[in-house]
Amino acid sequence: MSELTLIFLRFAILGALWIFVFVIVYALRSDLFGQRVRKLPVGDAPLGAAVVPPPSPVPERQPAPPTPLLTATADTATRFVVTSGPKKGMAVELGRDPLTIGRSSESGLVLRDDYTSTHHARLMLWDSTWMIQDLDSTNGTFLDGRRVTVPTPVPINTPIKVGATTFELRR
Repeated sequence: MSELTLIFLRFAILGALWIFVFVIVYALRSDLFGQRVRKLPVGDAPLGAAVVPPPSPVPERQPAPPTPLLTATADTATRFVVTSGPKKGMAVELGRDPLTIGRSSESGLVLRDDYTSTHHARLMLWDSTWMIQDLDSTNGTFLDGRRVTVPTPVPINTPIKVGATTFELRR
């Protein structure tokens, strides 16, 4: 090979290595600090938003009463208790809204440990049953020692492990 070809190959490999380094740094930054969110000025519609015309009048008809999808009964848990970890003894009162667990300050339960992802897991009420969902975390979410891969029902007093912290649902 000629001298010029070798120099060109060296620079190409060096450029590829630098691109790889920047991709790794970007991935680490977004995992540690979260994605940047642009705020739109008041009155601006997001790109691709369609203008929806007002609904046309419908002949008089009584609407059916709404059926709540998310309802709590007397058998469901009302508290989320930390049983081990840095926040041991802390209890979170559960309502009807989902509870997000993670390192992000936007989470309902913020855990600052090295084994918890920014948005790690979500606890949600579905037809009077509490479900745990892993949000593609790096280290996983465990229910009674088994890794959660799909939304899974959570029985009362069953340990849920997220990072170095363990929780239980209680009445």
